[in-house]
Amino acid sequence: MDLNFTPEELAFRDEVRAFLRESLPLDISDAVRRGGELGADILSRFHALLNGRGWLGYVWPRDHGGTGWNAIQRHIFEEEMAAADCPRILPFGVNMLGPVLIKFGSEAQKSHYLPRILDGTDWWCQGYSEPGAGSDLASLRTRAVRDGDDWVLNGQKTWTTLGQYANRIFVLARTRADGKPQEGISFFLVDLDNPGIEMRPIRLLEGGHEVNEVFFTDARIPADALVGEENQGWTIAKYLLTHERTNIAGVGRSYRALAQLKDLARQTMRDGRPLIDDPLFAARLAEVEIDLEAMNILNLRMLDQAQKRGQPGAETSMLKIKGSVIRQEISDLARRVLGPAAAPFPGSAPDNLALLPEDAVNNAADYFNMRKMSIYGGSNEIQRNILTKAVLRL
Repeated sequence: MDLNFTPEELAFRDEVRAFLRESLPLDISDAVRRGGELGADILSRFHALLNGRGWLGYVWPRDHGGTGWNAIQRHIFEEEMAAADCPRILPFGVNMLGPVLIKFGSEAQKSHYLPRILDGTDWWCQGYSEPGAGSDLASLRTRAVRDGDDWVLNGQKTWTTLGQYANRIFVLARTRADGKPQEGISFFLVDLDNPGIEMRPIRLLEGGHEVNEVFFTDARIPADALVGEENQGWTIAKYLLTHERTNIAGVGRSYRALAQLKDLARQTMRDGRPLIDDPLFAARLAEVEIDLEAMNILNLRMLDQAQKRGQPGAETSMLKIKGSVIRQEISDLARRVLGPAAAPFPGSAPDNLALLPEDAVNNAADYFNMRKMSIYGGSNEIQRNILTKAVLRL
C-alpha cells in the first residue's frame, strides 16, 4: 500500500531496499520464495545479516541495542523485507522475550541476555501451551517449587515451535496453588541443556518437524531465572502476547502473497479467459484486498498507539483475528487457482510454482499449516472475548 510518506521516510525506504537488494543472499530469498521449512542455517545467517547492519532489534529502543525506529519505520522495514522475500525474523527472542526483559527484567538479565539475542548466542523458544492448557493458558499445570537457591520444574509444554534449534526456553510455571489461577504463575528463563529436560518432535501431517513437546522432570534452575516478581507471570505473559499478536498480523507478507496470487491468476486460464477475470473469483479477491487495506491502516494505528503508551494494548487482538483470517483466505484462493497443482508436498512442487511466496500456498502442506493461524497466539474465539471485556467493557 502506498502511503503519503515524508521525504525522510521515503529515504529510509530506499535505504532498506538498497541494503536488501545488495546484501540478501540469493539462496535465502530463493528458499523463502519456494516455501517449505527454513532450517537453522538460513534463519541464523539472516539474523546475523540484520544484526551486522544494526537492524535486528528493530522493535527495541536504542539504549538497549535496538534501532529506536518509530512506527512508520518499522512498518516500512517489515513491508520491504516481505517484498524482498526475506525470512521472517524469529519472534521468540527479538519480538517477544526482548520487550519482556526490557520492561520486567533485572539489570543483570538485560545486560546478559539482550546482547545474546542479537548476536545469535541464544536461540529462544516459547514454553506456554500445555496439553489441556492452550487457549485456556491460566489452567497450566507445570510447577516450579523453590528449593534453596534453585527452582525445581516439573511438567510438560507442547507446540514448542523450532525448539529443536533452541538452547533456551522461557517458561510459564505455577508457583502457587491457591487463589485465582492467574495469580499463581511465574515467568522463568531456562537453559535447555539442564538435566531433567527432554524435547521430543511432533511430526506434522506432511512429515515436517516444526513443533515439539518439552518435558521437565525435576529440572533445577537457579533462583535468578525468575523474571519480575514471583506470581507476576500472568501480567508478563499478557504483555508478551500483545507483542506476539501484533507480529502475527503479517501485513507486508500478506501484501506480497496477494500480489503474487494476482499474477498467478492472470496466467491461469479457465474457460478460455484468465481466472482473474472470473466474476466470482474477482469478487473474493476484491474482498480480501479491501480487508487487507483496512488492516494495514489499523496496524499503523496500533503501532502508533503502542509507541505512545510504551506497549501494545488489548486492541492488538483485532490484528491477530483479521491477520489470520486474511492470510487463510489468500491461501485458499491460491489453492483454488492452482487446482490439482496445489497437491504436492515440499520438495515435489512443479517448477512453475516457484513464483509463489512463502505465505501463499504452493503445496498441500503449506495450506494445511496455514489453518493453525487462527489458533496459535490465542485462538480467534479467545481474542473476541478479550475485545469484548477489555475494549468494549461488556
